Amino acid sequence: MTRKVVLPVVAGLALLGAVVIAPGASANQEANALAAPDISVAAVQAHLNQFQTIANNNGGNRAHGRPGYKASIDYVKGKLDAAGWTTSVKTFTAQGATGYNLIADWPGGDANNILMAGGHLDSVNAGPGINDNGTGSAGLIEVALAVSRAQLKPTKHLRFGWWGAEELGLLGSNNYVSTLSAAEKSRIKGYLNFDMTGSPNPGYFVYSSSGQPTGSTTLQKTLEEYFTQINVPTETTVVGGRSDHAAFAKAGIPTGGLFSGAESTKTAAQARKWGGQANTAFDACYHRSCDKTTNVNTTSLDRHTDAIAYAIWKLSGAPAI
Repeated sequence: MTRKVVLPVVAGLALLGAVVIAPGASANQEANALAAPDISVAAVQAHLNQFQTIANNNGGNRAHGRPGYKASIDYVKGKLDAAGWTTSVKTFTAQGATGYNLIADWPGGDANNILMAGGHLDSVNAGPGINDNGTGSAGLIEVALAVSRAQLKPTKHLRFGWWGAEELGLLGSNNYVSTLSAAEKSRIKGYLNFDMTGSPNPGYFVYSSSGQPTGSTTLQKTLEEYFTQINVPTETTVVGGRSDHAAFAKAGIPTGGLFSGAESTKTAAQARKWGGQANTAFDACYHRSCDKTTNVNTTSLDRHTDAIAYAIWKLSGAPAI
């Protein structure tokens, strides 16, 4: 997540649009209520381990213009190609180096009604970027693989994106959106952004539908619904121009997303609500060399990834399990 904009937080409990699961409901009943698979956090962590290995083998980072970033793109593309997604790598130039965006489309669905999700794959030069944003990227990989395993037949067309050069100022996502025609932009009915989902002192923030150009009440409430169902309170946040949703917002595309916190300090009230340490950063290793696999809260990673799956299944019009 780029440092471009200071992050304001708006408090608010996620209570709207909840689906209530009765006490003692069976696992099958809960799965049907959530209409999405339970994503294995161990599988998500396996992708993070691969990102760490890539960084270790390439100078300690996965930054734009460095071999670790291209190796990360190749890793994700290989996983998706094997799972039946249609992938394409879009190139751009930034600071004298070639950048790469990976776009993945799931066959089928209404091509004039696209649900898109994404997150940036690059790290800063200082470290491997495992929480920022290996976590969101890895969660998206595993949700994409779950779509494949289910041979999902959603009403909407599904498209995922992994963005390059976010840490240099959202360059990859801005380049991608700038290459779309007006007609192509109009077909994207919503974009969900997942940038940092495993912060070690985590919060549970949902992008607000207000206070940003194209915030979506539907996207916000859908993400809140999942956390309400598992009895985890959320707060809304106005992310502004801080992450890749901004490119879509500027194009008039409805946006939403999740965030577990970066350099800002967790308040005492938030610590009472979510656990963790008050008066401590959500991620003390943000943009530092210590942002490694040891810098991830497994519970946060698990919950956020399951929320991604819930939103993709529900918003795409996929059938319940």
